[in-house]
Amino acid sequence: MDGNGRWAQRRHLPRVAGHRAGAEAVRRAMQAAADAGVEVLTVYAFSSENWRRSEEEVSDLKGLMRYYVERELDTLQKEGVRLQLIGEPGAFGNDLYDRLVHSVEQTQANSRLTLVVALNYGSQGEIAAAARELARRAVAGEIAPEQIDEKAIEGLLQTHGLPPLDLLIRTSGEVRLSNFLLWQAAYAELVFTDVLWPDFDEQAFNAALSEYARRQRRFGGR
Repeated sequence: MDGNGRWAQRRHLPRVAGHRAGAEAVRRAMQAAADAGVEVLTVYAFSSENWRRSEEEVSDLKGLMRYYVERELDTLQKEGVRLQLIGEPGAFGNDLYDRLVHSVEQTQANSRLTLVVALNYGSQGEIAAAARELARRAVAGEIAPEQIDEKAIEGLLQTHGLPPLDLLIRTSGEVRLSNFLLWQAAYAELVFTDVLWPDFDEQAFNAALSEYARRQRRFGGR
């Protein structure tokens, strides 16, 4: 979800206004995904690299998270959306973390759509953590080195239990993955759009789905 800052800059607004508009775009994307029958929607809300931003901007982002996690719980329940988190959200402090966990717990029975929010997430760190755990098990004699394969790594990723990633959308004209779901995207279809995230709406979402539908997925088979 990229382009919040540029969206605000073009309107001569503070960056936090772009983040607010971006949060509204999440709601639209969630609704569009549910209406289209998408099973899982994962949004990259805060990367492990975003801590490099100014203290003021990080504080604004945390405040927005707190505001929306409280305001959107009823919407998640009404729309049948199950919330799930990946990353290390505990770094945002006990108050926000407890609110997030509460929302996760309250929505676990919902089944229309799973909304996965990546908070303080970095894919390289996720893969490294899986490698460390497998190394620990090998040293402890719990597994043999020969047993470390793709399945073993996938079983320790934070997305374990979710279906394979089919489509990855990057907004704002940037053409890179920026440390997002690197392992999971191995055979995903990639769609890059010039639309800034705050302007991403149902039409843009459906355009990405239409592009996905035109692709021939070979998985290296031919």
